[in-house]
Amino acid sequence: MDCIFCKIASGEIKSSFVGENDWFVAFDDINPVAPTHVLVVPRKHVKSLEELAKYDTECMRSFFELVEQIVELKGIKTSGYRLIVNQGSDSGQEVEHLHFHILGGRKLGRLG
Repeated sequence: MDCIFCKIASGEIKSSFVGENDWFVAFDDINPVAPTHVLVVPRKHVKSLEELAKYDTECMRSFFELVEQIVELKGIKTSGYRLIVNQGSDSGQEVEHLHFHILGGRKLGRLG
């Protein structure tokens, strides 16, 4: 498989993780759109939210626990942050491996 996020998650492509657990890895985005811009990526190749929904509750609990650890580490828990997932080409998804963006570190404008 030629998926860049699978290669990062497996360690084939070196990256400094800002957080990780059994299900997900998190690292700073190389093209940030905010002072804090972290990607949270499933370790296993998952293409969609629907596919992720088939996993058990432990997976989802571990996701939200990791997000909480990251926002505390990055110092944006109190000031606020945005958690975004882009699904499909119309949303702007560029890599066909489900990933979540954590944005913060400044006031973020309205969406839409």
